[in-house]
Amino acid sequence: MLSRRTRMVLAVLIVASLTFIILDLRGGQGPLGGLRSFGANIIGGLERVAATVFSPVTGASSWWSDMRDQAAQIQTLRSENSTLRGDLTTLQSDKARADALDALLRVSSVGDYRFVPAEVVAVGPAQDFAWTVTVDAGRNDGVENDMSVINGDGLVGHVVKTTSGTATVMLVTDAESSVGARIAGSEEIGVVSGTGDQHSLDFQLLDPMADVRVGDALVTFGSKSGRPYAPGLPIGRIVSVSGSAGDLTRVAKVEPFVDVSTLSVVGVVTRPPRTDPRDSVLGKGQQLDSSSSPAPLGGTGTGGDTGATPESTPTSSAANEVEQPASRAPSSGGG
Repeated sequence: MLSRRTRMVLAVLIVASLTFIILDLRGGQGPLGGLRSFGANIIGGLERVAATVFSPVTGASSWWSDMRDQAAQIQTLRSENSTLRGDLTTLQSDKARADALDALLRVSSVGDYRFVPAEVVAVGPAQDFAWTVTVDAGRNDGVENDMSVINGDGLVGHVVKTTSGTATVMLVTDAESSVGARIAGSEEIGVVSGTGDQHSLDFQLLDPMADVRVGDALVTFGSKSGRPYAPGLPIGRIVSVSGSAGDLTRVAKVEPFVDVSTLSVVGVVTRPPRTDPRDSVLGKGQQLDSSSSPAPLGGTGTGGDTGATPESTPTSSAANEVEQPASRAPSSGGG
């Protein structure tokens, strides 16, 4: 039990506390107003000092956090950009292959060539030839030696070696290459030889009196059974002629239609046309413009017919001219 004195002290303290609380709630200054104001000033000052002292630290921390977030965003954007570039490159590559195949199908349809589509997988010398490419179609796909190889622009070369899944193609530009050729629109024939230069071929006429003009297009004359060269394949355009009509040696320089440095999709001709397509396979850009007939160089004639015939419209479904490659069996060495 509390003593009487203790109870009196507690009662006084309770009354005093209630009094101070009531005065504080009423907003009056009261006995604690000065003390409360003094405490607020002290605490406020300390808060301002602390804010001034720690502001650079908190600012640096916030800056570092922002920098890390920005670095992560930059890395994410770089990764997305790289992915988009890769997708764009793939799309461009796919479009280029599709365009090349479309051009090849036009040649096949107009000329009635049956072919196996293939893609160039390697470039470089092989056997005794300097200008060769390797394609991803071989014996398992019906490809054999001495078959013509073409693309949408014309003659690429012919097959010189096969394995079960690949074939080596000697390009028309190889110095060992020789192709029987005919001047489009005429019966003048000769031999086109490779020079080892991807942009130049030599054409030697069999008839030294033949009328040859700059701009004349050349097509393949055609080998027996269509091997190694099927008839009617565009070869190139004459860009210059050396010698005059009647000279024993009369050679024309020819710019090939096919750019062998950019080969991708090609076709191996597995069946030549039933009839010679003559000049019908020549594209519009490969034909001589008769409205600007160039004068003969050293010739005795006046130029005559250029033989450029309008580009034929495909008469048969291109899909029927393509032999689908057989399932590729793993190569067993040299095939």
